[in-house]
Amino acid sequence: MSGEVVASSIRNPEQGWSILRQLAGRHAGYFTTRLVLRTGCEARIRTALEDGDVIRAGVGLLRMADWPERPLDEYAMWSAWFDGQAAISHHSAAELHGMGRLRPRFVHLSAGSGRVPSAPRLVVLRRVLREDEVESAGTFLVTTPVRTVLDLAETGIGQAALDEVVADAVAIHRCAGAEIRTAVAELPPRTAARVRQALARV
Repeated sequence: MSGEVVASSIRNPEQGWSILRQLAGRHAGYFTTRLVLRTGCEARIRTALEDGDVIRAGVGLLRMADWPERPLDEYAMWSAWFDGQAAISHHSAAELHGMGRLRPRFVHLSAGSGRVPSAPRLVVLRRVLREDEVESAGTFLVTTPVRTVLDLAETGIGQAALDEVVADAVAIHRCAGAEIRTAVAELPPRTAARVRQALARV
């Protein structure tokens, strides 16, 4: 919805501010300067920045100051950057699902479109995910456990690490072994063989 908001459709500044707050609430209070322009709230934001009601979170990123800080805020912030059209994926998704011990040093994100921000800890992979490959984590999207397993197998992580990811996925009921076994049909033969090997050890 945030991508569909245009200033010409907003009748007054208060309506624009209300829409902006509503859309920011979808991403833990984060929003972009692009959204400010689309909602026609430039003057209101200038005042809010001076008053401390809005704070700068990065280049082109702002946040409502009254939003409580939480551990996964960074994921929500990058979701806001891509107007909610991106998903946490790969190593970061595995960590969120509690699968394996990959300890990612970067935030891995999959996005089909949108300008990639200049951020040292962000890795953006360009691809379009199907609706059944993502799920909501409240203020952001994350790839499903099955999609995450397939992604990690394709990245070429060590077999021992992949074995652990798959074992955890099944053991903590993030997904069933049968789901993974069915999904590997879409992988290249060598990658599929790695996943089947991991499943054989569960």
